[in-house]
Amino acid sequence: MVDTPAQDGPLFDTLVVIGPGLIGASVLHRARRDKTIARKLIAVDINPAFRDRVRELGIADDVTGDAVAAVKDADCVMLCVPVGAMGEVAAAVIPAMKAGAILTDTGSTKVSVIESIRPFLRSDIAYVPAHPMAGTEYSGPDAGFATLFDDRWCLLTPLPDSTSLGSVETVTKLWQLCGARTREMAPEHHDRVCAIVSHLPHLLAFTICGTADDLADQTRSEVLEFAASGFRDFTRIAASDPVMWRDIFLSNREAILEMLARFLEDAQTMARAIRWGDSDYIVDCIERGRRIRRSLLENRQA
Repeated sequence: MVDTPAQDGPLFDTLVVIGPGLIGASVLHRARRDKTIARKLIAVDINPAFRDRVRELGIADDVTGDAVAAVKDADCVMLCVPVGAMGEVAAAVIPAMKAGAILTDTGSTKVSVIESIRPFLRSDIAYVPAHPMAGTEYSGPDAGFATLFDDRWCLLTPLPDSTSLGSVETVTKLWQLCGARTREMAPEHHDRVCAIVSHLPHLLAFTICGTADDLADQTRSEVLEFAASGFRDFTRIAASDPVMWRDIFLSNREAILEMLARFLEDAQTMARAIRWGDSDYIVDCIERGRRIRRSLLENRQA
């Protein structure tokens, strides 16, 4: 866990989380558990079943479907909705936010989210885009838990024209209080990095599971019956929320297509090595994978 400086009282008086799914609910769990993030927690969701579940879990002081009313007295508003809905939600809540408040988001893509929110920004509202790189294949309020972000990275992509230094420091501290490591980077660089370490692996998992599902009935049943650990890992990733990942693929299409093209070239090279018995290339490729795995273990990211 990241050490954070001592502070007098919670970071915010009121924090509003719009979209208490896996990420949003985990923030609420952490804030409720530690009481260092906010004195008052408000959860907003358009789904009545989700609102009822958040009340049952007891992770927010107020739960509502009215985002505009919820944000009026908020010191920080966190958008945890799918990336395709960020602009619409921002357009609704930013006019109702009080001067001096901070707007942040948890979108998995940054360029498209920033472009969708930028037209609605106000000069007296600080906007700090962020992306906590933590998650599971589960979704909804029940998926959240207080330790989700422990030792995981949260990438911040502050904007020179709408982000003050103080607000960046505040949102950085928010994520550190959630247990995350933090780093700043440009939005474009963020999207290229996430395209290879997150988005492409999910695309491959969805595709491999689709290929298995398209096999003849007998073969497919055997695939499911005798699935080894590698295929099981793909199915875990492929169980992720389809709407969320549809939006991610479409909003980060250029970076994903670039990384997919590079992967296909490398896959063709491996295919040629297998076809012609190039054992040196095959072993080198496997060794590179082993080195990456060791690096992740050493960096406490696996």
